[in-house]
Amino acid sequence: MSRIGKLPISVPKNVTVSIDDKIIQIKSLNAILIQEIPKELKIEFFENIITVIKKEETRLANQKYGLIRSLIFNMVLGVEKKFEKKIQMIGVGYKAQIKTNELILNIGFTNPVIFKIPDGLDVIIEANTNLLIKGSDKNLVGLFASKIRANRPPEPYKGKGIRYLNEIVLRKTGKSGK
Repeated sequence: MSRIGKLPISVPKNVTVSIDDKIIQIKSLNAILIQEIPKELKIEFFENIITVIKKEETRLANQKYGLIRSLIFNMVLGVEKKFEKKIQMIGVGYKAQIKTNELILNIGFTNPVIFKIPDGLDVIIEANTNLLIKGSDKNLVGLFASKIRANRPPEPYKGKGIRYLNEIVLRKTGKSGK
């Protein structure tokens, strides 16, 4: 039995939960998040506590048991307070702009790199080179941040590029004369 799957999830009072046979919907004033429930599991909601129960003892049910509990827990946290990722761009001439739901990055290429900001995410630019990505869906926040970072990952010699805040980049010494 999964140690994570059997833990109950307490729901704050400002968050409402509705459960159908195949879908759980969690909403608050900030956002609405929906998760599909596998047929091997059952979700119960009683007195502001969500519990995940296995309908059958199979290997597939055991695999999904802890996963679905973690996804629902992240949904409850996300609608209560938003998740955030901080990104910093280090390099000469690097800057970011937001125009009409698009993030425009000048990161050393001949043309700027343009990202469409997904619905449900807020992107805030701090000091032209620091980005703050906020949203209720933890998966969407992380995916968007990783797409931005993938365009110019930090290089090991000078450390220039796009990195998460407080990310440790191992530096190489480079060439040295005899």
